[in-house]
Amino acid sequence: MSSTTNHEERKLLGVAGLAWLFDAMDVGMLSFIIVALKAEWNLDEAQMGWIGSISSIGMAVGALIFGLMADRIGRRNVLILTLLLFSVGGGLSAVAAGLGIFLLLRFFVGMGLGGELPVASTLVSESVATEKRGRTVVLLESFWAGGWIVAALISYFVIPRYGWRIALIIGALPAFYAIYLRWSIHDSAKFKAQKKLEKQNFLKNIAEVWSGKYVRRTVMLWVLWFCVVFSYYGMFLWLPGVVELKGFSMVRSFQYVLIMTFAQLPGYFTAAWLIEKWGRKWVLIIYLLGTAIFAFFFGIATTLPLLLTSGILLSFFNLGAWGALYAYSPEQYPTVIRGTGTGMAAAFGRVGGIFGPLLVGYLIESHMSIAAIFTIFCVSIIIAVLAVLLLGKETKNQELN
Repeated sequence: MSSTTNHEERKLLGVAGLAWLFDAMDVGMLSFIIVALKAEWNLDEAQMGWIGSISSIGMAVGALIFGLMADRIGRRNVLILTLLLFSVGGGLSAVAAGLGIFLLLRFFVGMGLGGELPVASTLVSESVATEKRGRTVVLLESFWAGGWIVAALISYFVIPRYGWRIALIIGALPAFYAIYLRWSIHDSAKFKAQKKLEKQNFLKNIAEVWSGKYVRRTVMLWVLWFCVVFSYYGMFLWLPGVVELKGFSMVRSFQYVLIMTFAQLPGYFTAAWLIEKWGRKWVLIIYLLGTAIFAFFFGIATTLPLLLTSGILLSFFNLGAWGALYAYSPEQYPTVIRGTGTGMAAAFGRVGGIFGPLLVGYLIESHMSIAAIFTIFCVSIIIAVLAVLLLGKETKNQELN
């Protein structure tokens, strides 16, 4: 492979990765902002749950719409459009005067986020060599950890001193990055070639995803995405709040979650290293099992050592699993329906993201223990493991057509 090709692949990884980092920064800050809004707007747990869930509603809509659009107008154009949408929505939410308008704006932010993530992974999957495709997509996902770390740092140093509105204004800066993206990236050669051969409509693409040839992998992906997103947003959007409920102050909870967040990076990097050795299927299964085990221990933790240890390992395994998920998903479909298939699976997964944060809020209000709530998420992850084990096929070294 030429040095020019390697340079282009690294450039694409960096450019798409930064967009991913900005997305993660917004989601990460929201988990801290929810805690601050509780105090400022006197919110109850159910209202706090809705803040997380309305973003997931937007993400479900965005993943479906923009996934379909990516197969029609191109991955690059959708990447730019979604980045602009979530940045502008995030900036406007900084001046929201009440919960209603804040929720409306978070819906549009969620649309941008939901569309950008599967489209970025699809673009990178199509643009790098087969033998390092999985590793590269997991490394793309590792930028999510970077975004969470930046979010945790901003939340720890900015929110207590300057307020949540300033944090959201900082989070709106990626709008300027979208202008740079306009000239820095291009659609993959596979997509350009496919567009010359065949023009499909939205309904035909959707029908193809559910045709007999792809139905098994579609069912597997939808179950996998739903369970992973349901548990992730239920656990991680509530992470600072749960730590606070376990008896620690808001500032102290921010500090502990910051420590846990740093464990996301080695989770990604180990998954990136293993995914070309063990394959996508077994990396997913092992990292999901690790997530389930430490979700249970985090739920029952009552002492600081167990809380931090289980939280660190929960972050490590869960985000490593996310990396494998994004590498695995686009490999299930051919180029002509790759954006549609990946986007639809992500959209169904975001439905789980709607229920996860809401469920935690309502169960806390009904006085269910944190241990019991996290056991629910543990079971959800086990269901995802079974779906991959029973229905999934290995795609390591598989040429994309």
